[in-house]
Amino acid sequence: MNFLNKLYRFSSSWTGTIIIVLFLIFFVVQSFVIPSGSMKRTLQIGDFLFAKKFSYGTPLPTLPWLEIPIFPDLHGNGHLIEGDKPEREDIVIFRYPKDHKIHYVKRCVAKGGDELLYNNKHLYIHFVEGDAYITKNYPADKIHEMRGKLWVDNPYSDKYPGIQYQPENHMNIYGLMLNAYAQSKENLDMSPVYIPELQSPVNILNGQEVNAFYKKVEADHYYMMGDNRDNSNDSRFWGSVPYNLVVGKPWLIYFSWDSQTKTVRWDRMGTFINDLQYEQPRY
Repeated sequence: MNFLNKLYRFSSSWTGTIIIVLFLIFFVVQSFVIPSGSMKRTLQIGDFLFAKKFSYGTPLPTLPWLEIPIFPDLHGNGHLIEGDKPEREDIVIFRYPKDHKIHYVKRCVAKGGDELLYNNKHLYIHFVEGDAYITKNYPADKIHEMRGKLWVDNPYSDKYPGIQYQPENHMNIYGLMLNAYAQSKENLDMSPVYIPELQSPVNILNGQEVNAFYKKVEADHYYMMGDNRDNSNDSRFWGSVPYNLVVGKPWLIYFSWDSQTKTVRWDRMGTFINDLQYEQPRY
């Protein structure tokens, strides 16, 4: 009882409150806000959410706002304690590979050893487990044989209603990728290829016939894409995400503000991300 009284007095003091808050921010939960529409229609611009920072181990704690680590990276993996790794389909919070002070939220679509083909409105994945795994886990109408192996067309779109490709009169990100690569191959993470089995228009890119972009994910890396596939700055442009940049997993929306209508989205408040992603999108 004496210990509990001391603990209560400590937690009620300014020093105790600050220490407890920092402990929670460093190791348990942290607040983030969705600044862009790359995860629409699963997550909306103006969603304020808590993230579980222990979902993939314990990331190195950093000073709030400054994002300066307060412990050395002794294990070389960005974590004090190594934990589970992101799985395909997870929505993950991670540090932007080009600026580690910025946090991004995307869906992990592939992991080390997986191969991807991106063609306008279609994401084909050959999972590293091989053809037998694909035929066992995916319906025949989604499976296509190309390059002598099986690929799954948009493998997650049926499961998660928020994943979308916008109509043709909206941004053509495939065309944007073609232009970006034509300017400099450093602008894109995927490589242009020609796939004879794809019944799609062929472009000439630097003298090469192209109708898709290809990527094989590096070992111990994760390929992140927004659910709003035509309006997402993601791994297609800046590459796979290593484990050392993984921070945690979105958990709960505690507030949501629609900046266009200047209203609170009351129906999104208190919603768990894991439940929300299986529902028809809320606007």
